Amino acid sequence: MPGPLAGVALVIASFLIGAIPWGYVAGKRSRGIDLRTVGSGGTGATNVLRTLGRRASAFVALLDILKGLLPVVFAKTVGFDAAWVAIAAVAAVAGHCWSPFIGFKGGKGVATGAGAAIGLFPQVVVIVPVMAFVVWATKYVSLGSMTAALFGALLAVAFAAVGQLDWPAALAILAICGIIVVRHEGNIRRLLDGSERRIGETISP
Repeated sequence: MPGPLAGVALVIASFLIGAIPWGYVAGKRSRGIDLRTVGSGGTGATNVLRTLGRRASAFVALLDILKGLLPVVFAKTVGFDAAWVAIAAVAAVAGHCWSPFIGFKGGKGVATGAGAAIGLFPQVVVIVPVMAFVVWATKYVSLGSMTAALFGALLAVAFAAVGQLDWPAALAILAICGIIVVRHEGNIRRLLDGSERRIGETISP
């Protein structure tokens, strides 16, 4: 089992991998725009969808999911303790949300958080239909994202409570949920006052 120094290196590497701002790169390379200055100001797949379109959004979403998934899979494969795996998962999401490569800004953590959560707890994929239904019914991606994060956290805690998931993984998923909700603070305010953008609305860069 890798020791503490390897664990620290894993966490730092996970943070830096998570910090790769694929949405920002896509905006710059495809249209020469800085996603931090348009739409929601986020660099995640939702702002890419509104600004650059579906194809770019799908590509960025996939890369963002992998940013969360791969560090967790690597850590498990190499044999890191469950606590280090959990910390690495949260670090990847934190890197995505507060990337040092773009002034400690970033996305909302949904795709990267999903990748990390799936790596920790594959059964969490059952919440995908829940998110899809909420988005379809309300046309609010933010509401669907937060609903999925909350359901994922509750599911992880429930499984941990009956001994079907280790507690470090459950707490990591709970922390990821917290990050996602905090990053959606502006969306929550807009949902409450009725000014939140619905899916399908485009933004002219």
